[in-house]
Amino acid sequence: MNRNSLFASLSLSAVALVLVPATAYPQESAVGVLKRASAAMGEPKSIRYATDGTGWSFGQAWAPGKAWPKIDIQSQVRTINYTSGSMREEIAFSRGETQGGGGYPLAGQQRNDQYVSGPFAWNATPGGAVPGPRLVIDRVHQLWITPHGVLAAASRNNATVTWPAKGGKSLAAVSFRELGRFIATAYINDDFLVERVESRIPDPVLGEVAVVTTYSNYRDFGGVKFPGRIQQSQGGFPVLDVAVKEVQANAPAEIAIPDNVRTAAERVTTEKVADGVWFVAGGSHNSVAIEMKDHLVLVEAPLNDARSAPVIDEVKKLAPGKPIRFVIASHHHFDHAGGLRTAVAEGATVIADAGSKAYFERAFATHGTILPDLLTRSGKKATIRPVKGIMTLSDGAREIRIFPIVESNHASGFMMVYLPKERLLIEADAYTPIPPDAKPPATPNANNVNLVVNLEGFKLAVDKILPLHGRVVPGIDLFTTAGRTPPK
Repeated sequence: MNRNSLFASLSLSAVALVLVPATAYPQESAVGVLKRASAAMGEPKSIRYATDGTGWSFGQAWAPGKAWPKIDIQSQVRTINYTSGSMREEIAFSRGETQGGGGYPLAGQQRNDQYVSGPFAWNATPGGAVPGPRLVIDRVHQLWITPHGVLAAASRNNATVTWPAKGGKSLAAVSFRELGRFIATAYINDDFLVERVESRIPDPVLGEVAVVTTYSNYRDFGGVKFPGRIQQSQGGFPVLDVAVKEVQANAPAEIAIPDNVRTAAERVTTEKVADGVWFVAGGSHNSVAIEMKDHLVLVEAPLNDARSAPVIDEVKKLAPGKPIRFVIASHHHFDHAGGLRTAVAEGATVIADAGSKAYFERAFATHGTILPDLLTRSGKKATIRPVKGIMTLSDGAREIRIFPIVESNHASGFMMVYLPKERLLIEADAYTPIPPDAKPPATPNANNVNLVVNLEGFKLAVDKILPLHGRVVPGIDLFTTAGRTPPK
């Protein structure tokens, strides 16, 4: 539809504006464009929509710089309250490929129940609500780049408009910034439908990451127009491609914030495991601090500044006056590498697999402008020491050995840390202890078995395992869980 025919077909009651000649359309304000789009698409106070299709796990690629691993989405239902800025997502999915991370089973379906409301995010579990402050920005972003959400967000954030040509047609490009959360440009076509949203959000590993979301095959659902297909990429690779099956405008969407989510705070605990070795826990991801003669080594800086900054502060108290000289990264997955920028800002050298060195160097050179992190504010440049094969750190009294976890489907360049004198193993994701009273699974977890094979291959005797998820356990627990005969 060209602009002349568009204006001829629109009625004054439909847009509640005085129509202007087509030649004046490019000079129309962002406010005018947004009003036209809202009139064309409808203005629901809430919306519920159901999809199925394909997803990909952002930040969990098997190898650095490669595509995110695929998941099959059997069901995804989002319920959004635009008035309160709240969203619930109920999703059922399974792995679409064996390689890569994601924190979900290697086989079978997983169901997640995820929430955001204002500045709070959490997951619902059988044991109650689990706060997820690190998830707030992503979920707020997803809420406000939905077709109706992006119009509302642009309207309250002093949007501007330009008129670029994309794909051979002129679109209204409405740009705005959601302070401290994201920046976005919504492309609105001649039918006043949101066709595409290009956005950027802060990211703990990449500094900032580009997101592109496209909406197509719009249909009318009781006076509200909504797309029949949603596609999204993040960091240059696909993360979503779903077909919309059901839409309910103004659906019930009251979402209450649990009390423990409102009062949640970062918690750091330390447990002395051996002389000069501390297990640093208190959250979903752990770290380990190791004291050397004149410095400290930190194994793992996870999640983001909010987690790794208090971890670093607590670790420095364990050996006053000794700097954290090195931080060892078990692998490149974003939940485990999210605090490496924090460690670089502290002045630590990152020890990482050689295959991730170039990837991390590019990532850490990107400075955030939406929500500047500690690295951006420090102005420091990352120093990365690559690991090829086996590496030993020694001060003459203590040895720290870094081994590859070979033939793992979880990650390329996967590494574990071993203290030979203390016979301690530090590892992430290859093995997470099961509850104390639980029976080993009938079918052993392939990652657990692979870890056993590596320990046997490298002839490592392990008295205790310090997992980067879960609690400290005897080494024998791994073998029992994996269905393998413990070493004598």
